[in-house]
Amino acid sequence: MKKIISVLVLSLFFSCNGSAQKKEAKEKETFKVVKTEAEWKKELSEQEYYVLRQAGTERPFSSPLNKEYRKGTFHCAACDTPLFKSEHKFDSGTGWPSFDREIEGNVAYGTDNNLGYSRNEEHCATCGGHLGHVFNDGPRNTTGKRHCINGVALKFVPVN
Repeated sequence: MKKIISVLVLSLFFSCNGSAQKKEAKEKETFKVVKTEAEWKKELSEQEYYVLRQAGTERPFSSPLNKEYRKGTFHCAACDTPLFKSEHKFDSGTGWPSFDREIEGNVAYGTDNNLGYSRNEEHCATCGGHLGHVFNDGPRNTTGKRHCINGVALKFVPVN
């Protein structure tokens, strides 16, 4: 009985401690572009603010960028940092723009436990805006990664 109680107390300690540390680490991250929440609300649409600043998710198949296949670059909708190239985009069938790789150094990663399990969260390395998540079920003939990105977090810049 003592062992069971010890295991439960230990489990509770580690689960609470881990979440608190991850939250503190994210809050301490500094980005090149820093604005107040009021400034972000003024600059972004309601949906952009919800996704980029509150880590929300847009409805699948709702973004016109899901079917955008012209040559160009997908930038952060908040700070204009180039994040993904069109040649790395593929149709994952999930309803969100998907890429097999990011522009190195422009996307940062964290852990998201909001659904009760761990996912690899992606955010803009310049402003910290939430982009989506990366999974290991992408094209096997390239990177094997699927960067599942909210279209509202992106701005498409076509090649001239």
